[in-house]
Amino acid sequence: MVTIADVARHAGVAPSTVSYVLTGKRSISADTKSRVRESIRALGYQPHSSVRSLATSRANVIGLVLPLRAGVHLPAVMRFVTAAVTTARRYDMDLLLMTADDGAAGLLRAANTAQVDGFLVMDVEMDDDRVPLLRQLSTPSVLIGHPAAARGLTCVDLDFEAAGARCVDHLADLGHRSIGFLGAPSAIYRRNTGFAHRTMNGFSAAAMRRGVTSTALSVEDDHDSVLRAVKALIRAHPSMTALVVHNEAVLGRVTACLRAAGRQVPGDVAVVAICPDELAEQMSPPLTSVRLPAEELGRHAVDLLVAKLDGKQPPPLMLLPPKLSRRASTPEPAHRASG
Repeated sequence: MVTIADVARHAGVAPSTVSYVLTGKRSISADTKSRVRESIRALGYQPHSSVRSLATSRANVIGLVLPLRAGVHLPAVMRFVTAAVTTARRYDMDLLLMTADDGAAGLLRAANTAQVDGFLVMDVEMDDDRVPLLRQLSTPSVLIGHPAAARGLTCVDLDFEAAGARCVDHLADLGHRSIGFLGAPSAIYRRNTGFAHRTMNGFSAAAMRRGVTSTALSVEDDHDSVLRAVKALIRAHPSMTALVVHNEAVLGRVTACLRAAGRQVPGDVAVVAICPDELAEQMSPPLTSVRLPAEELGRHAVDLLVAKLDGKQPPPLMLLPPKLSRRASTPEPAHRASG
């Protein structure tokens, strides 16, 4: 798809200049107009209705609703934000970051006062109090995450339930029969946040299906909490040989805490993480991981919102399938490797 940025590069001007030529919002020299229009013809660019409407009622701003709550790991959410900002610029749109934890009341206030064309909504709970309002608002929205009932909404998410199950299946296929799980901070579960509950549910259901002994715990993002959780898992299951971690804030501490509890990675305990690939690769040893596709989710969310602004009706729920990359933390069992 040819974008405004492509036209701008071809014409040797800024993307905003292309937008001004399309909308007539500002006076542009005849020579520049001619170059831009020639580039539009040469590339076959079709202006989005959201761009064409800048001269009328569009603010060309997306409101990103990201309440900063207990347990939110900022480096993780900034990957989503960066992807959304980058994609929005392709449409010549800006992002307004809205971080107040005001629930439905704050969203309604923003809809009535903020100059935004639509909302991206993050940190979605299973029974999110913002959902009924989102269904009623004339301002379109896309959720990164999905509540228990997605009817009347547009949502994009990783299939976290399948991600939890994929971790168990990988470990069970390697012969592990006792697997622990370290999840998000307790505040995330208390809020009934969708991604955390779905991952743990997928893990537990798969462990039951595979006949694997398992225990799942939430864990706070400090060394002492991780060490206590690791020791609690080992006390509950002294034969535990594998661990799934769905809390990227603690990944750097897990190996050290296992070592402090008398277990080596991967010799005694195999580890699988749900996190970005680049983070898994930085660990020692590099961790097998189910990739958290923050960039894709942020990009899809903006694309879906722009489609709605253009009068299209995308499907209510887009779930991205989990992708597992195997690394040094889940080796073949010794008897299988030698055979």
